[in-house]
Amino acid sequence: MSLPLPLDGVRVIDLTGVWAGSFSTVLLADLGAEVLKAENQYVWQPLTRGSRAHPTVEEVRSYPTSMTFPNGEPGPRPWNYCSLFVGMYRNKRSFTVDLRRPEGLAILGRVVARSDVVLENSAVGAMEKLGVTWEWLREQREDVIFVRASGYGLTGDYADARTLGTHLEGVMGHQLLRGYEGAGPTVPIFAADYVSGTQIALAVLMALWHRNNTGTGQFIELAQAENAAAMFSQAYLNYSLNGEVEQTIGNRSVYAADGEAPCGVYPCRAEGEAEAGGDRWIAITVTGEAEWLALRSAMGDPAWAAAPELASAAGRAARQDAIDARIGEWTRQFDDEALFHRLQEAGVAAAPVLPSWRVLADAHVRARGLYRECDLPDGVGRYACPTPLYALPDSEGGIRRAPVAMGQDNDYVYRELLGVSDGEYARLVAEGHIADGFHESVR
Repeated sequence: MSLPLPLDGVRVIDLTGVWAGSFSTVLLADLGAEVLKAENQYVWQPLTRGSRAHPTVEEVRSYPTSMTFPNGEPGPRPWNYCSLFVGMYRNKRSFTVDLRRPEGLAILGRVVARSDVVLENSAVGAMEKLGVTWEWLREQREDVIFVRASGYGLTGDYADARTLGTHLEGVMGHQLLRGYEGAGPTVPIFAADYVSGTQIALAVLMALWHRNNTGTGQFIELAQAENAAAMFSQAYLNYSLNGEVEQTIGNRSVYAADGEAPCGVYPCRAEGEAEAGGDRWIAITVTGEAEWLALRSAMGDPAWAAAPELASAAGRAARQDAIDARIGEWTRQFDDEALFHRLQEAGVAAAPVLPSWRVLADAHVRARGLYRECDLPDGVGRYACPTPLYALPDSEGGIRRAPVAMGQDNDYVYRELLGVSDGEYARLVAEGHIADGFHESVR
């Protein structure tokens, strides 16, 4: 008999958007929480179920590979298929309600009374305009847990600033430390969203533990900027302790002087033009003397690598440009997969840099079960979806529910949870609270 999941019996109301919030709630759902995603057919949350509610075929086919649609078609309900976001909707439920109207707020209040946690990460002021405040939530359930995860916190000079991960990382200085040497601030990778998402989920776990021990709920303010700052704590410490201002170092290690050199991404034998995705690269990291000797051996122990000045970690750290150029000349001769196995067998940490379309076929990815095929709504087909970050072999973990379609659980929430009659249900449909997609006026 399988054990219950850690959050079995916990109900979470998901009022979040974009990545940070959506990622936090999928982590909770993976742990067994019943996550109810509240959605509004009249309000499009930017970058939460796609870029636009009703994109054209031409738009869909012009999107980057991270935002693909099945067969390159928007389909009857595009918000249910966008690849960039559908992976964060596994194990969740979705219901619709128009929170802008008093009746919608009253409906939410009835759901709150039967729930444990409410999460939101909107711009400061959005929840207040809707009437969703800490005081109002406690009127519905006294021991409720309310997490507000705005970009820069609820007070202060930046409190009213609208932000996505890209803006947040720029303000905090992350972009100044990422990129190639001398290139200046670069295009972000939205790491702040995922860091914040994990911390939001952790805050919920700690609050639930606190409530189990004290019987009281919590109001939690989690400024995402504070979490983003933790991504480069070593830079703060380096300046505080050594007076050194860190700069962009490309793919090199911040621990080069301690022995992690060479460390970088090197070109392999290309299969076509880079513009068409035909370039190939391999990441190689030397973490100490033994690996440096192993790399030398794998390269045939060339004379340049035996130079006395490269015998020490400090010597290699000071000469990384020259070393990288030599290694790049050698790696260009090989297929990235073949070289990966050759270096791993020699005891050198290495891995090919895989574009997204090669990831699903990777033997290690397949062996670890990092993706599983799920049926998408409306019969558009079965597609590989990311699985939870952790395995719980003694419980029914993994993907328990395929990525949820908008409004898929309206019957469950309204009929089973709230007990509305058939007549009331029909009226709520007519009033626009209950729907299975975005209104045609939402573009």
